[in-house]
Amino acid sequence: MSETTEGNAPEARVEGDARIFEAADFEHFGPRTAYDMLERVPGFSIREADQERGLGEASENVLIDGERIANKSGGAVRELQRITAGQVLRIEIRDASGLGIAGLTGQVANVVLAERSAAVGQFEWNPEWRAHYARPFWFRGQVSYSDKAGPVDYTLSVEDYGSRGAFGGPLRIVGPDGALLENRREVLQIGIDFAKIQGQVAVDGPGSSKGNLTVAITPYWYELTLDQDRQIVGSMPFERDLKQVNDGYQFDMSGDLEFRLGPGRFKFIGLRHFDDEPIDTWQTSRFGDGSPDAGVLFVRDSLIGETVLRGEYEWKSGANNWQLSVERAYNSLDQEGSLYTLLEDGDYEEIDFPGGSGKVDEVRYEGIATLSRPLSAKLDLQIDGGAEYSQLSRDTGEVETRRFVRPKGSITLGWRPDKAWDFSLKLRRRVGQISFYDFLAQQDLQQDREDSGNPDLVPPQSWEIDVEGGRSLGKWGKTRMAIWARRIDDIIDIVPIGDDGESVGNLPRAHQFGARWTGTLELAPLGAQGARLDLEVSYEDSSVSDPLSGEKRHISGNDWYTAKAEFRHDIPNTDVAYGVTLQSSRERPRYYLTEVREEWEGPVFMQVFAEHKDVLGMTVRGEMGNVAGARNRLERTVWDGRRLRDPVLVRESGDRLIGPIFRLLVKGSF
Repeated sequence: MSETTEGNAPEARVEGDARIFEAADFEHFGPRTAYDMLERVPGFSIREADQERGLGEASENVLIDGERIANKSGGAVRELQRITAGQVLRIEIRDASGLGIAGLTGQVANVVLAERSAAVGQFEWNPEWRAHYARPFWFRGQVSYSDKAGPVDYTLSVEDYGSRGAFGGPLRIVGPDGALLENRREVLQIGIDFAKIQGQVAVDGPGSSKGNLTVAITPYWYELTLDQDRQIVGSMPFERDLKQVNDGYQFDMSGDLEFRLGPGRFKFIGLRHFDDEPIDTWQTSRFGDGSPDAGVLFVRDSLIGETVLRGEYEWKSGANNWQLSVERAYNSLDQEGSLYTLLEDGDYEEIDFPGGSGKVDEVRYEGIATLSRPLSAKLDLQIDGGAEYSQLSRDTGEVETRRFVRPKGSITLGWRPDKAWDFSLKLRRRVGQISFYDFLAQQDLQQDREDSGNPDLVPPQSWEIDVEGGRSLGKWGKTRMAIWARRIDDIIDIVPIGDDGESVGNLPRAHQFGARWTGTLELAPLGAQGARLDLEVSYEDSSVSDPLSGEKRHISGNDWYTAKAEFRHDIPNTDVAYGVTLQSSRERPRYYLTEVREEWEGPVFMQVFAEHKDVLGMTVRGEMGNVAGARNRLERTVWDGRRLRDPVLVRESGDRLIGPIFRLLVKGSF
């Protein structure tokens, strides 16, 4: 890599509704991948795809060559991490309402690629070490190789995108009068490795046709351990250990075929996902007085499947862009769950665990029509509408198959009063997602909590309104504000079962309100060439009727606030960059029928880094995370029976050490 020239912020040219950044605008950042370039677009926040029902409408605000990447393996964001920066021609930031792709809102990035002319490989190694508790993570990274043979483009890749996590420290438990009942010291460690082996093929032709096929297999290894020393006032101390192991694999295959048909183009999309997820969880208490060990074992083996077939037909009629889409999705969960108690001789004896095994499946059909058209040179309209039909069934107990018909759709307006301003307004009727695990009984040994299965769950539905506006500040950067409101019917929460039981269930209605402000401040006008500050602040409020008291409270576990500031300085005429990131975030408490629990990490995470963009042709970056000493915090109140009805039993307060985190990033091409 040659020395970079004096670095200024990428500056877009405006063409119609698009802000266009050329590849050369990012050279002084020394990007290795298309994703590196997209991260440097001023004022643009990458939004990854939601885990929607089937493929459904688009939610990821990133396109590649004007196309949505319709898969459930990371979408366009993951693809951009495998595309070299040299293949990018330009990045277009456009308003979603003018693209004719149902589901999108606000600003969308379209990454336009050049035709591949030569084979290229790239690699990335990103190991991590923690000063306390966690084991080193040596193998996070990826390597990929791409080439072209006639009309066929192909990419082979291997990656490990796992993680390590840990904390440890004291937990104090007091009674309702504040008297100390127990002191604990505990250490939690989590390690997970996803080793994905993937092949992708793209074929251009024959004629007007083009197609893509992706096949991936992902073995994974997960282990959680929680070691506790319990010092109970007036009683013998003991140790309690919990271990959870999940060694399974996933298989994914997705493809699409597109060709000209009549006045438009037809695209057929297919997807198959399979996950073999065996989980064993042991909880064992060991006593110092010679008493036999006590313990519980929960074994759950789950087979998860999803098959989606989707057809899309697009055509243009005058100023109107039309799309018709039809989708069929089949989802299933086949679970075998067993519960065992530890005997004095060390063997385990199975105990009754009603509702722990069974099969849940859903067949769903969806049809959506979308119209997109400009109302003027500065105003775009998109309307989409349709419905879904679903059939939910569970094969255990006397549970009847349930059938639902639900309307869905949206209206989106995009307005650009001048080159500096843009606004969007979206009104949407949405059908949400449910977890099939909630239909069957589950045992949480870490929290000593059992949830009964609920065969009567229905997916939530919501009315949603989003308003978004942005302003270019010229050489100073860009600022953007989004405001949203939701009315959610049949929201999923914890509901009472009988006198003492609880389960995941539906509550009648809830409301959400939120706002997010993002901004990019370029510091070159202040004399700091190559420096910029990215800021983000969000806040969300919510309201739902508590199923026990009927009084209003926040939605359990809902987002509360996020604040983030990221400073980066690419020193002009060098290959050196450095920076610092500050971030704080928190969720609302989680409400159960016997307890209220709030766990968070903070108050502030701080990360510093230094980067050199040409070390033997590679980019090398060193990071130190959690410089400000953020800790894991826990506040928990447990009632002796039903919350708000029975007296408080105990209050727990935890303050656990996380410690500094060290990372190394090495990436390059071959």
